[in-house]
Amino acid sequence: MSHLIETMAHVGQTPWHQLGNALPKKQPIDVWAQAAGMQWHIRETPVRYLATDDSSNLYGEAMEFLDQKVLYRSDTKAPLSVVSGRYQVVQPKEVLEFYRDLTEVSGYELETAGVLKAGRKFWALARTGKTSALKGNDVVNGYLLLATSCDGSLATTATPTTIRVVCNNTLSIALSGATSAIKVPHSTTFDAQAVKKQLGIAVSQWDSFMYRMKTLSERKVKSHESMNYFLKVLCQTDAHADQAMGLTNERALKKVQAMYEGQGRGAELQAAKGTAWGLLCAVTEFVDHERRARSQEYRLDSAWFGQGAALKQRALEQALQLAS
Repeated sequence: MSHLIETMAHVGQTPWHQLGNALPKKQPIDVWAQAAGMQWHIRETPVRYLATDDSSNLYGEAMEFLDQKVLYRSDTKAPLSVVSGRYQVVQPKEVLEFYRDLTEVSGYELETAGVLKAGRKFWALARTGKTSALKGNDVVNGYLLLATSCDGSLATTATPTTIRVVCNNTLSIALSGATSAIKVPHSTTFDAQAVKKQLGIAVSQWDSFMYRMKTLSERKVKSHESMNYFLKVLCQTDAHADQAMGLTNERALKKVQAMYEGQGRGAELQAAKGTAWGLLCAVTEFVDHERRARSQEYRLDSAWFGQGAALKQRALEQALQLAS
């Protein structure tokens, strides 16, 4: 099977099962663009069709469908999508350029960047410099993920994110039941500076978010509470439940329970053992590393942008309810 990850670059330990080009720390944006395969451009052309008088006639007049356009790669000329004429494109290099002043002035460090789905989705992830340690030196670092698509599947989205060091699990920062993500739909122009102003507020929520994670680490959990928690998170009973996510999946329940009870990375740390924080970490590790997927690349796409990301947010909400 071909990799869903077209190309990727990273600093430090190789993520996602040895995929990607390794870079030294603090490389220029242009070096990142080359290593991450993000140096090409998205080009556009009108949708054209052949209008004939007779369906059996191969000859006809080339016509344009003015309300639609085809997006394609400048390097391979491969088509990416058909979108409306009003669709505002964000270029791969723009995602990296978003971090230029953040890395040069504000102390951010790019750690991964890459291209998914043959160029239809691309992202960059940078460490913000924020860090906290829960009991037993359970370290959590702050990151900023910027991602977009050119097929309408994802708005240009800046998401303050945490990564738990011991297991490399990712979790979007969310307070009061809402994520801190800032989304710019493709019907409008992406204004990087405006997004950064909004992010100033979101990033300042780090302390409040980690205070709540500390509260989770201090909330001891009884065995029946842990099972009820996993049932609520993994088993959706509403009419719109996705059967692949909801359980029927007995394997998922058994797996997260075992990870919580000691098989998960960092499960024996003081902050996680027998606590609501441990419950949340078991789910995030399951989604990021263990959940069934066609490949590691599909799992990454789901964990950051799809069903897996939604599952992690539900796990966070249920954990916060348990600790309230």
